[in-house]
Amino acid sequence: MTQQQAAISAPNALAAEAGATALAAGGGAVDAAIAAMITATVTEPGIVSPFGGAFLSVWPAEGEPVVVDGNTEMPGRGADRARWGQGLIRIDNDYGGGLTTYAGPGSVATPGMFAGMQEAHRRYGTAPWADLFEVAIRAAGEGFHFGRTAQSYSVIVAESIFSWDPATRAVYTDDGAVRPVGALIRSPALAETLERLAAVGAADLYTGELAGRIVADMEERGGLLTAADLAAYRPVVRTPLRTRLGGWDLACNPPPAIGGAVLAAMLRLVGDDPARVTATRTAEVMRAVLDLRLQHVDVAADLEAAGHELLQTIATTGTTGLPTSASTAHVSAVDGTGTSCAVTASAGYGSGMDVGGTGLIGNNALGELELNRQGLHALAPGSRMASNMAPTTGRADDGGVLAIGSPGADRITTALLQVLLHFCLHDEGLQEAVDRPRMHVRHLDDGRVRIDYERSEHLARALAAQSLPLHEHEPVSMYFGGVGAALRSGDGTLSASSDPRRALATVVL
Repeated sequence: MTQQQAAISAPNALAAEAGATALAAGGGAVDAAIAAMITATVTEPGIVSPFGGAFLSVWPAEGEPVVVDGNTEMPGRGADRARWGQGLIRIDNDYGGGLTTYAGPGSVATPGMFAGMQEAHRRYGTAPWADLFEVAIRAAGEGFHFGRTAQSYSVIVAESIFSWDPATRAVYTDDGAVRPVGALIRSPALAETLERLAAVGAADLYTGELAGRIVADMEERGGLLTAADLAAYRPVVRTPLRTRLGGWDLACNPPPAIGGAVLAAMLRLVGDDPARVTATRTAEVMRAVLDLRLQHVDVAADLEAAGHELLQTIATTGTTGLPTSASTAHVSAVDGTGTSCAVTASAGYGSGMDVGGTGLIGNNALGELELNRQGLHALAPGSRMASNMAPTTGRADDGGVLAIGSPGADRITTALLQVLLHFCLHDEGLQEAVDRPRMHVRHLDDGRVRIDYERSEHLARALAAQSLPLHEHEPVSMYFGGVGAALRSGDGTLSASSDPRRALATVVL
């Protein structure tokens, strides 16, 4: 067997190793990206969990791009209405300057990550499904060393989200205290669960033995998730939004996801003239699109229609017609055949709940206020949850192939916008574009709007003339995302880029 050449950008070294292991088993970019993400859900506790949602953007070497939507759904089919509004634990912390979210069993949405990954593997995978779990199972069972990114998040949530459930507290904290970077973390229960998913497939999580344990625990502890919700879940294959930028054709995550529509709107508004795309112009576009999102898209009953309406609005009026998550992980992979795969996964800020003793820490998609602007538990069961995730693939006129994405809640789109502008429009190197200082137009809870930016003389000078107040962060701040990208240049050269804002790892084989 000849091993496929590929470039991978992943959240940590073990995740990158998992991608390489999938390639050695006969896989390509899709197998490598899935294996790396499965491992990341084990080795980045709090940042992401296997009981969350994911989007997989795939552009095969031959054929059109697709997005496999494995995002979370609103549960509650057949549940007693008395459970609505229950099972929620309010959490206040200092992340990003102050954040309120809700954890607990009532915050857990129907997970779609494994269903989405298996659908992408069924369509495009070439390595055996079970081989994609090898490194993740070993990491959970034998232990992994607590990384810098996950530990920095644990500092914020160890005494709250990680401590209310005894099983979670025992694995991820030192009796409620923060574990240091490098601490060995083991979860035998999670290893057993992953072994079962590797052997019998994702269906067990939805209609099998694992599903039974999950539902029993939810009923006992007051969550909304039911057997009917799990059995009804299906991944959805969607046509991405296509946008031209410089010499690139970019495929973005389509509605009902919010992130891809917002990114596409920003890219289309900012224009294709490098001379006109300044920091001030970019900030102006950020504000215009994010204002529209906040006032109209986030509160819409139909997210899919609202996302397309946003794009139609900017197409017909430009900026003049516009009103004035959290914790995620991303993997990018491209292979020598020209297939690219970008996977972004999220469990929100985490519910803290070890669901059914499986070692799977539940998401808190129902408790994220920025993704539930109609109110907590307000959606109809079966509704896809809102999402900031925006995994993106691309093809260049010279034959180049790109996979790119980022974690970072509502900073996902602004981080990607800036990197893509520097790389696709200004022809900077990919790593140079990732390294550049970033900014983000931030809507504060009190209604004020300001520009947050990483300390940079260039950005400070460039933004001085615009009207919004400025708020300076330290350089390379985790707040501004963690862009991971993989590239096959037009001449066939493979490379991968890692963001210094998070402890990413790359591998090129």
